[in-house]
Amino acid sequence: MTSRIVRNAASLTSAVILTLLLGICALAQSPQKPEQLAQQSSDAWLALVDSGKYADSWQEAAQLFKSAMTKEQWQAALGSARTPLGKMLSRKLKSAQYTKTLPGAPDGEYVVIQYDSSFEHKQSAVETIIPMLEKDGKWRVSGYFIK
Repeated sequence: MTSRIVRNAASLTSAVILTLLLGICALAQSPQKPEQLAQQSSDAWLALVDSGKYADSWQEAAQLFKSAMTKEQWQAALGSARTPLGKMLSRKLKSAQYTKTLPGAPDGEYVVIQYDSSFEHKQSAVETIIPMLEKDGKWRVSGYFIK
């Protein structure tokens, strides 16, 4: 009788442990939030901008962005905005807000991301970057602003 109780307790303990492990695995594999996916895409795009690859950043931008200005216009605008600031020193996430509507933009899926940033010649700035989910399922930048 005692051995049966021990075996039942061991089986119950094994079942509880297995259930906990399955729950942990499910949490670990849960899909990422739109804010996380958009930020990953934006970080890669910002790396292009930070390294002066302005033409490449235009190429990797959302179709909405590319239809608003030519590659040459983007290179000129970004060069005049970023060059005086000097080298990027630091960038810290301030906020990331998912939305389906933005003023002046078609309805869609967007994340408005703000960074507290520091440049060589401007100690404190706020960068706002707006990635959008495109039809191919990829997040691409549709707007970029520095204040």
